[in-house]
Amino acid sequence: MRPSGRANDEMRPISVETGFTKHAEGSCLIKCGDTHVLCTASVEDRLPPWLRNSGLGWVTAEYGMLPRATGSRNRREAASGKQSGRTQEIQRLIGRSLRAGVDRVALGERQITVDCDVLQADGGTRCASITGGWIALKLAVNALMKAGDIKSDPLTDHVAAVSCGIYGGQPVLDLDYPEDSEAGTDANFVMTGAGGLIELQGSAEGATFSRAEFDHLMDLAEKGVAELVAAQKAAVS
Repeated sequence: MRPSGRANDEMRPISVETGFTKHAEGSCLIKCGDTHVLCTASVEDRLPPWLRNSGLGWVTAEYGMLPRATGSRNRREAASGKQSGRTQEIQRLIGRSLRAGVDRVALGERQITVDCDVLQADGGTRCASITGGWIALKLAVNALMKAGDIKSDPLTDHVAAVSCGIYGGQPVLDLDYPEDSEAGTDANFVMTGAGGLIELQGSAEGATFSRAEFDHLMDLAEKGVAELVAAQKAAVS
C-alpha cells in the first residue's frame, strides 16, 4: 500500500492556474499534489554573446526553492553566495528539456528565461518545474504571436516530466516525498507529447533493477506524461 493510498499507476491531483503573476509574459502555478511550483517565462530581446547574429533564439531556465518549502528551513542560496550543485543540475535539466521542444529559428533572436520557484515541496519538484515551465513558455510564445513579433509557433511539441520508482517492491507512478525517500529505484522521465524521450534519469538506491522492471516504469511514465500533457492542453487552450 502506498502511503497516500493511491493505486500504483495513479498520479497525484494536478491543477494549474495560469496568469499567476502580473508582469511575466507567461506564468502559472502548478500543483502536483503537495508539490507547488510557480513558473514564469520572461521574454528578452537579447542573447548570450555566442548566439548573437546566429538567427537562433534561446530558452534557458533557473530554479530555486523557498527556504521553508520543505519540512525544515533551508538557508537561502543567495545568503551563501553560490548555488548548490543540485540547483545547478536541475535548472540545466529544465532548460535542456524545454529547448527540445523549440524551433529556435522560428523563435528568432530573442531569449526566453523560465524561472521555476518551488513554494512547497513533496517530491518531484524538477518534474513539476518542467511541466509547468512548458505552460509558462507556451503562454509567453502566445503573447509574442499575438503581438506579431513572431509569425509561427516555435513550440514543436509538449514537454512534460514525471517520476517513477520501485517502492515496496512494486513499480509506482509519480512518487511523493515519503516514497521518494525510501524507493529502491527512482527515475525521472522527460518526454514529448508524442511520446519521444528527451531525458531519463534513473538509479538504484540499493538492489539493482531488472529490464522487466524498467519496462514497467517506462509504461507508467508514458501514462503519467499523457495525463500531464492533457493538463497542459487544458491550461493553454
